[in-house]
Order: sequence, then structure tokens, then C-alpha cells
Amino acid sequence: MTVYTFPSGPIETNTYIYALPDKTCYIIDAAPMSYGAVKRKIDEMGLKPVMLLLTHSHWDHIADVPHYKDAFPDLPVAVHPLDAPNLKTPGADGLPVYFTYDPMGHDIELKEGKKIGPFDVIETPGHTPGGVVFYDPKEGVAFSGDTLFKGTFGNVSFPQSSRDLMWKSLKKLAKLPGQTKVFPGHGEPTTIEKEWWLSRPDDLVE
Repeated sequence: MTVYTFPSGPIETNTYIYALPDKTCYIIDAAPMSYGAVKRKIDEMGLKPVMLLLTHSHWDHIADVPHYKDAFPDLPVAVHPLDAPNLKTPGADGLPVYFTYDPMGHDIELKEGKKIGPFDVIETPGHTPGGVVFYDPKEGVAFSGDTLFKGTFGNVSFPQSSRDLMWKSLKKLAKLPGQTKVFPGHGEPTTIEKEWWLSRPDDLVE
């Protein structure tokens, strides 16, 4: 497998291509202004997108969904049902919408333990009610959205955020193998073992 990273938009949100040896690929998150570079890479490498996976539905992770759907009309969009309302009604999460985009639907609902291609779906509420991590146990790779970053975790001060749920989600991620490589929604990759604080996040605030 190969991971291609595209920091995009005003806050450099990471959109990823997860390419498998058979040339199929998964697009993870749809940051504003990501589409052009992602499409060029797909064409350059001869890849076939099979699904667009959303770690959560804040505007900076979904704004380009319509562009991907226009280019790949049969591409299913997957999101957790608790985050789906923000696709249908932009701004339903209580955050300002800095990019104008049309209301959009989804095709697949994500749930804890569901298998999506090579990924196990791990529910990680806290930053949003329906945040998820996509974990490939065979390759030891996880896409953490805005739950886990290098050295820190996602903002829990937003209208639909929950500090208590975030702590539980972080402790859940702490149980992944230490060598798991984590690709976050912003910034550089890390590994579970480097984030030593994951098993005791309360130490950071109390």
C-alpha cells in the first residue's frame, strides 16, 4: 500500500489517497481545494477510487466532496450517521461555514467494528459526535482525522464536542499496537508508541 498526502485549504487539512497494490484506492477526507491535486495523482498513477471515507464532517474535511462526486459519480461516500446531518445541512454542527458548498448526501453509514475494504472502523467521538478512525490492521496504519495528532488531540471546545468522550476515544486508540503509523487530519504522521500520553490523557489537563 502507498499513502499520498495532500495538505489543502486555509488550515492545511490532510486529504489522503490510500492506494492498494491492485491499483484501487480510498480517498480519505475531502479538504477544500484538495480535488485538483488528488485527481492529478489518481490519473498519474492509474488508480481507481472505490470509496470516499470521511473521518468526520467539519467543513474543512468535506468541502470538496461535490467535486469528487462530479468526477466519480459512482464513488460512494461513507460517514458516521451522527455526523451525516452536517453534509445535508452545512452548518448543522454549529460552526461557521467558510466555504460554500451544496448540501450533499452519503451512501454508507460507518459503525464501530464495520469492515470497509482493508479498514476496521473505530468510533472515536469527542471532536465531533460521529468521529471515526480508519485502521488497517494488516498494514499497521490508521487515519485518525481530528481525534489524534502528533503530540496532541482534537479541539473539544466546539458546540458538538465532548471532552469526556474524547478521553475515552484516546484511551481506545492507546490499545492499538505501538508501531501503528497514524496519519492525522492535520500535520505530520506519528505512531501510537510515540504518543505515550494516550493511555492517561487526564494527566494533561488535571
